[in-house]
Amino acid sequence: MPIETIVPRRLYRQVADQLRQLFDSGEYVVGDRLPPERELAERMGISRPTIREALIALEVEGRVRIRVGSGIYVVKPPPVPPVPTSGEGPFELLRAREFLESAIAEEAARLAKPADVAVLDEILEKMASKANPDHVTIALDRAFHTAIATIPGNAVLTRVVGELFDQRLTPFFERLSSYFEDPTTWQAAVEEHRHIRDAIAAGDMVRAKAAMRNHLGKSQERFSRSFNKSKSRTTSEGTFSRHSA
Repeated sequence: MPIETIVPRRLYRQVADQLRQLFDSGEYVVGDRLPPERELAERMGISRPTIREALIALEVEGRVRIRVGSGIYVVKPPPVPPVPTSGEGPFELLRAREFLESAIAEEAARLAKPADVAVLDEILEKMASKANPDHVTIALDRAFHTAIATIPGNAVLTRVVGELFDQRLTPFFERLSSYFEDPTTWQAAVEEHRHIRDAIAAGDMVRAKAAMRNHLGKSQERFSRSFNKSKSRTTSEGTFSRHSA
């Protein structure tokens, strides 16, 4: 038997696999509502963001339907199963960006010239003129972050920031965004970008780092709002099945 490469599975993929097995075994059938995210996280001993990533992956695959304010429901699988979502989850990417881009913003504040700030101002003006998040605002958002990454003068940093940002153009990330991005969140994001710009323009390295970290941390918070509005009964049982929910 040939030796095969061992590929580690990300935690959210393991969660999605376990849920899919429960669907296939009949523990949850078409039309059943899953326990709320908080309860799933408690039973499985993992974080809610990981549960969120697993549920979004399953929705992209056509195995569940998420109804904000109502819950997560098992649906009939598509005739031709799509390739399971792979790669990094949205929260993993946002945490990586928070770590990397806050350090870049700190250095940008030290090195920024008036011309650099003028570029940020031009992008911000266009961002502020948009009321709703869409593909145009995503492009402007990307332009703002990559513009900051160019200030230290390292092409590798610019490329990496752009590549990390482009991960949000996947069906996985787009589906998550569709639930939690709206005119209110967009205006909040614009204001957060403005704080980053102001710190860089002032040459305040500490404030620039904190402003970028705050912005990307807020992005994670926005994507962490609960799908379920109503309270649900939790259980202390370690098993995870429809019948103990």
